[in-house]
Amino acid sequence: MSRLSPANLRVVIVAAAFAMVAGRSLAQKNAPEPQIHAANIGHGVTLHYVDEGSGVPVVFVHGSLSDGGYWAEQIGPFAEHYRAIAYSRRYNYPNTNPGRPGYSAVVDSDDLAALIRTLHLGKVVVIGHSYGALTALFLAARHPELVRALVLAEPPAVPLLADLHSEEHERGKAMFDDIQQRMVRPMQQAYQKSDREEGIRIFMAYVFNDPLAWDKMSQSSRDRTLQDAHEWDVMMTTGTLFPAITPQAVQRISAPVLILMGAKSPPFLGVIGRDLARLLPKNKTILFPDAGHQMWLQDPDECRDDVEKFLTDFAIR
Repeated sequence: MSRLSPANLRVVIVAAAFAMVAGRSLAQKNAPEPQIHAANIGHGVTLHYVDEGSGVPVVFVHGSLSDGGYWAEQIGPFAEHYRAIAYSRRYNYPNTNPGRPGYSAVVDSDDLAALIRTLHLGKVVVIGHSYGALTALFLAARHPELVRALVLAEPPAVPLLADLHSEEHERGKAMFDDIQQRMVRPMQQAYQKSDREEGIRIFMAYVFNDPLAWDKMSQSSRDRTLQDAHEWDVMMTTGTLFPAITPQAVQRISAPVLILMGAKSPPFLGVIGRDLARLLPKNKTILFPDAGHQMWLQDPDECRDDVEKFLTDFAIR
């Protein structure tokens, strides 16, 4: 068991498709340092997590180029009414798990299921942002017995774009092809050459629609981003960035789902969000008019209030 200093509780955020890069400490001023626990979930994988409060477990899942510290400002408030748990996914700080082939959000969802079982949490509420929301979506599809409710902030369920209903089929297919041709494949080629910086440069250029987006960042932000990119070292060489998920799998999710969307997010995330709202049997959508993909940082109080109201409406307390 170890402790993270406030300096290490910074989060490198990529806001657009998965996060907007900016180094930032999320430790509250004068707040006690959170205690970091380590859970051996089996198969040689250890996940580090923060666990505060009591009651119904609420598990927070961060997005790409980030770690469990992303949620530091939310843990305390949620812990007033729930057992709030934020963990770092398999290849994110401070985890040191060895790289293994086949990594994707599917693996993350199985890791999360193993963590829930290891901690004997029973059925949980899962709050996921970006790639963490995609992890949560797969958890509900693959391990429904563990999910009480979901909160999904713009999961990049990109394969759904290729299988939209008739009204948006052509637009979705064009978006899917564009993501593959201009982002995924060039990123794979860069990572296969062990050029991590070029891979992130391609990603940033695509999601910001600006070929100079990476160059416009400060050197310190670029350095921190590169340090947090190990999950892509594994995923882009031997894994899958956007694993397949079918409309039928989404339709079988019976837990109540709150979908959070930013009006200023990249258009393809909005299309995916609307399709999820069409497919999920029991859902509510909230659109933040002045926020983008980083609604949890841009409107943190509003996000928390909306989530707590959603949980209260379903008598989850």
